[in-house]
Amino acid sequence: MAAPRADARARLKTDGQRVTLPRGLSKLGYCSRTQAEALIRAGRVAVDGRTITDTEAWIDLAGARISVDGNQVAAEKFVYLMLNKPRGLVTTRNDPQGRPTVYECLKGEDSAHLSPVGRLDKASEGLLLFSNDTQFANALLDPKTHVAKTYHVQIDRLPDAATLEALRRGITDEGEFLSARRVEILRTGDRNAWLEIELDEGRNRQIRRMLESLKIATLRLVRVAIGDLRLGALEKGAVRPLTADELARLRQQSGMAR
Repeated sequence: MAAPRADARARLKTDGQRVTLPRGLSKLGYCSRTQAEALIRAGRVAVDGRTITDTEAWIDLAGARISVDGNQVAAEKFVYLMLNKPRGLVTTRNDPQGRPTVYECLKGEDSAHLSPVGRLDKASEGLLLFSNDTQFANALLDPKTHVAKTYHVQIDRLPDAATLEALRRGITDEGEFLSARRVEILRTGDRNAWLEIELDEGRNRQIRRMLESLKIATLRLVRVAIGDLRLGALEKGAVRPLTADELARLRQQSGMAR
């Protein structure tokens, strides 16, 4: 019988529970793939009692016994949390500059394997998700899924029609094209205004960069929704788990089957 073609072999490896060892550790919720690769190279990971140092090794996740430092890794229950991020916190676990991080809001949670799903910069506020389900996080962040993120943004002036049209049409900043799916005026005061801006991709500091290119300062930036998951009345700095219905809708919107 002829050997299977390369594309057929690739399908065999990705079907069912055949995954690379780093991916397996990640799917079990033990650590990220990058962290798993470091553990494997250090000789700290064994499969069925045999130490594996090859980060490209394939395993059958359904049947393999994986251990790290001699301790068996069991499938961890997936956790999905939402945080109303306060301004002034950085979205990282450890900050080299010693600044306070979003993990200070998770002190009542078992956050050892939880990672932020996306980012909000230090000056930004609002809805931030955490999970140990890397498949869910990757699907939600994948630009191809176009899951909308909605922001309320206070700017330092009253916008005119030309400003709104420029934001909707898109702006090139440092060689990168940045655009908003939707831009609306929420309310205006004497000297400033609040806009509602919806993005279907999340470039680094995207909204701030778009406004800066128009010589507009961002006074506040609050993410109020991811897909149809709303921040709602969750208090600043508070955390709560997603409901089953909220999780199911986010999975559907990000194209996940389960």
